[in-house]
Amino acid sequence: MLGLYLVFLIPPLVVGLVIQHRLKKTVGEQMQVQVANGMSGEEVALMILQHNGLASVPVNPSPGGPLSDHYDPRNRTVNLSQEVYSGRSVASVAIAAHEVGHAIQHAKAYGPFKVRSAMAPAVGFASSTWFILFVIAIFAQISGLATFAIILFALVVLFQIVTLPVEFDASRRAKQQLNSLGLVTSGEAAGASKVLSAAALTYVAAALVALTQLIYLIASRR
Repeated sequence: MLGLYLVFLIPPLVVGLVIQHRLKKTVGEQMQVQVANGMSGEEVALMILQHNGLASVPVNPSPGGPLSDHYDPRNRTVNLSQEVYSGRSVASVAIAAHEVGHAIQHAKAYGPFKVRSAMAPAVGFASSTWFILFVIAIFAQISGLATFAIILFALVVLFQIVTLPVEFDASRRAKQQLNSLGLVTSGEAAGASKVLSAAALTYVAAALVALTQLIYLIASRR
């Protein structure tokens, strides 16, 4: 059974590690390239928000470290890591624009974004409890509990799959806004695209790892 687990899990894990390395390298490189207009990530985010009629959406510095940038749909805020918030690099403006892309999705009631937001509370519970329940089920030999744990994990996997179109669409919106508002030159646009593409692939890798793990869990119960 261990051999089967390794066959299922190691390949996607390796792919995930390669993609994470590529993301860190790409972001690191583009953090060194300053944008010609001298604008910070915060300023770019505010400009895009205002252009899209979302001037009331605040842009806050995130207390987290690098790559902690996110849009919070609960209080409708764009939260940027310090290096993105105050940075004036290609990577900073690309990441800031991506998070604003989520704010635009929210405002326009983009379908996959609505689905992901609706799933979030249940997924939070499922992701924190499924493994504990599964371990208890294995040791106590409670088949029904193991099945329930796998169903909870399946919900987590479904959430990650739904996340893919949300993230790719946010990146598409970011590129469109950066170009249409003239916030990047043609050369900077290419660098921003590299950052956004590398970031999007990390979600693909995460979904792949989760999906293969789910397949293994289902197969192991037969």
